[in-house]
Formats: sequence, structure tokens, C-alpha cells
Amino acid sequence: MLAANAMANEEPDVRPGKVALSLFSGILGGALITLVLVAAAVWFTNGIGLLRLMGLVKDGRVLINVDQPTVVRQIQKLQRLETVSYTMDKIISGEHDNPIFPKFLVSDRLLLVVHGEVIAGVDLGKLQESDVVISDKKISVRLPKGEILVTRLDNEKTRVYSRDTGLFSSPDPNLETQVRQEAERQLQAAALQDGILKSADENARNSVQSILNGLGFQQIEFR
Repeated sequence: MLAANAMANEEPDVRPGKVALSLFSGILGGALITLVLVAAAVWFTNGIGLLRLMGLVKDGRVLINVDQPTVVRQIQKLQRLETVSYTMDKIISGEHDNPIFPKFLVSDRLLLVVHGEVIAGVDLGKLQESDVVISDKKISVRLPKGEILVTRLDNEKTRVYSRDTGLFSSPDPNLETQVRQEAERQLQAAALQDGILKSADENARNSVQSILNGLGFQQIEFR
């Protein structure tokens, strides 16, 4: 009975050190929460305001602000854009003879089987800022004209098919070179006749249009 009364009259053990530690933890936690809330409010207010100032946020969407110099640089990066390739296999002949003597005596005739390629495209490095007009989400672009970029013969697939020389003549070392040059000329002429430059222009417009669509333009005009 005395022991029970003694325990009932005993006061709880409240130590100053524990009270101070608990108070410090509460203050620190509250300060951290306040700091986070303040930082979030500042970012939301100033960050969104900055984006609006730069024209990057409109109707709740983040937009890319693209000006004329930026568009010109993006197109110019494509440089010499090869857009179409034209190939041809053909037999080209070349001959040196003498109008006085018969061919079987003094002549040199060569048949060359050629495989060639013509590559056309647009040199976008020639694009000027004046060629690009921007109005909001509309853009008008004047691209450089298509041109022949490369005309070449495939040496691995080009060979001498036959060569005939007269009884009193020897092979002309320049004849094959001349026939190759003629083959390149005919190859380029055939490609132009088949509309290679028109195809180059169309393919270049498609490539540039993909870039402009990626930059956010909704109406694109080529002139």
C-alpha cells in the first residue's frame, strides 16, 4: 500500500535535453517545408512568366519560338542535298579514220560498254534570308533550283567491248578517253531529258517541308 502511494505521487521524468531536441526538430522541419513551398511558388510565378515573355507558352502549351535566321540556318545545314540518282547502261562508239585511205588500212574504232550515274539535287547553302518569309505559323520559302551535282562512270562496270585497228595504224591512246567523255555527255543529256531536275526540285521541297513541319509551321509555301 505504501509502495502504491509512492508510485502515484512520483512525478514524470521530464529532462530539459529531450525537450530542447524535440523543439529544434520541429522548427527545422517547419523551416524546410516552408522553404520548399516558397521555392515552388517562386518557380511557378517567375518561370511561367519568363516563358510567356519569351513566347514559349500559349494556351497552356509550350511552343518553339522560331525566327527567320534560325529557319535559314536549319535549311542551310543540309548543304548540297542529293535528292535523285539516274543510272544508265549503254554502248558508246568512237572512231578515228582517214578520209583518203580505206578504213581497213588506217582506222581505229572502239566500242565501250559504259555504266554511268548522274546525281542531281539542290545546293541549299545558296539559300538567303530574303528567300524565307515568316508570318506566325505560315512560312514561304524560295529554294535554289535543282542542278546536276555529279556525273560519273562506274569504272568497274565500264569496259572496252571491242576495238578494231587498220592494217597500217596503231591504237590511239586518247581514243578511249574521248569515248568516255562522250559517254558522260550522253548520260547527262539523257538524265536531263528524263526530267531529273524536276525530280530534284520536288524531292528537295519534300525534305525541307519535313524540317519546317518539325519546327511547328502549319502552312508552308514554296515559290
